[in-house]
Amino acid sequence: MKFLNQALAQFSSVGLGITRVVLGALFILHGLDKFDAGLGNVGDQFEIWGVPAAGNAAAVVAVLEVLLGFALVIGIGARVSALVLALILVGAIFYAKADGGILGSAELDMAYLAGLTSLILVGPGKYSLDYAVNLESGDA
Repeated sequence: MKFLNQALAQFSSVGLGITRVVLGALFILHGLDKFDAGLGNVGDQFEIWGVPAAGNAAAVVAVLEVLLGFALVIGIGARVSALVLALILVGAIFYAKADGGILGSAELDMAYLAGLTSLILVGPGKYSLDYAVNLESGDA
């Protein structure tokens, strides 16, 4: 087992890169979907859920999901991007998903949140712009 762990450890930055790209792409798609559905419609749904300043929140969330998703994909400002997206997810769980329970509606958001938390704590890895411009050490 130790041999396998040592052999795979050299690929930890690849794993972080995969996590960043997949999560970032999913957030981009979620943000674009909000634009496609119409921010007014999304704002109406946010209002039903009780989100404060629902119309403005819908626009801000859509823009942040696209921009910060792209930042995750390329790995620039990855920890901060992951933190802001994690806060958006906490809001989504609290406002939109809490009534459905963890397995009913929040489990996917919880999985996203786990991936984002890993990026916040560990960083984006060597295959990121953060590493290329010396904002990260790339130890992972």
